[in-house]
Amino acid sequence: MTAPLRVGVMGCANIAVRRMLPAFVSSPDIELAAVASRDPDKARQTAERFDCRAVHGYEELLELDDIQALYVPLPAALHARWVEAALRTGRHVLAEKPVTTHYARTSELFELASSRDLVLMENVMFVHHRRHEAVRRLIADGALGELRSFHAAFTIPPLADSDIRYRPELGGGALLDVGIYPLRAALHFLGPELDVVGAHLAQGAGRQVDTSGAALLSTPGGVTAQVTFGMEHAYRSSYELRGSEGSLTVDRAFTPPAGHVPVIGLHRGATTEEIRLEPHDQVAATVAAFAAAVRTGTSPDAGGTLRQAELLDTMSRLASRPPAPAPRAAASPGPRILTPRRGGQP
Repeated sequence: MTAPLRVGVMGCANIAVRRMLPAFVSSPDIELAAVASRDPDKARQTAERFDCRAVHGYEELLELDDIQALYVPLPAALHARWVEAALRTGRHVLAEKPVTTHYARTSELFELASSRDLVLMENVMFVHHRRHEAVRRLIADGALGELRSFHAAFTIPPLADSDIRYRPELGGGALLDVGIYPLRAALHFLGPELDVVGAHLAQGAGRQVDTSGAALLSTPGGVTAQVTFGMEHAYRSSYELRGSEGSLTVDRAFTPPAGHVPVIGLHRGATTEEIRLEPHDQVAATVAAFAAAVRTGTSPDAGGTLRQAELLDTMSRLASRPPAPAPRAAASPGPRILTPRRGGQP
């Protein structure tokens, strides 16, 4: 039997304490070895709760010689530095999304991981939920006819003003925090040839980061994807696929609780069929996928993560462009001036 993977956690972020650390503790494939924080009290309290070692500081965590992998749930702008440091000390890495805030840096880190035979995996959990594979099978079986379009939305209510996602220096903003979900879903179903046609980002009043946005994408074959996202909205987490013969809808698409009964709505003509599936814990499935990747030496869906990073860069660039100047109106001819002829007649 393979020994559990010894994991250290770099930071005590909410996502770590609320979802990932419980999943690590429950997994037969993982041994939670240590939790590090720059705040020694926070490290101690978290370590006591999850029965592991408390470490004061991220550098100190990297110095431990009994850690095989690191989970990095730090603010997005800090990922590049600490993911690289972890890889350079020979550790596999599970990084919160996005791996970094720029495609070029993300690509460099995947190349570094590959050169050292290490696994680097982005923690986008919904792709490990069985429901989305069931959707893929329905599409492949022709349930919708020819695929025409994809529509997805992920929006969340306003956050506390102190939330790091409102801080630009920490990589905050709706695009990198919630926009990833509908974009990754579009890639999941439409494939890596998907490209951005246009994008828009907006800042809420008094905010220094984008708080909402939308993008239009298309495949070379003309299948379109419309994605919307925001973090000062009513909650919504859904997608829809439309085809020549029917459509398919999924609610609670991106962050369903472990006990949630997944439903796929299949709509054809005037009839709707509800396909109910067994509950599935996508957090546990993600942890299992990471452990399996380390055992086999393969980074799961590295190509999808890199293409996602590239599209995020493109969306940001297109949304930052100033609007094209309005075309000048054609000069209208001036009033006709009639020169009198001799005799006073025009």
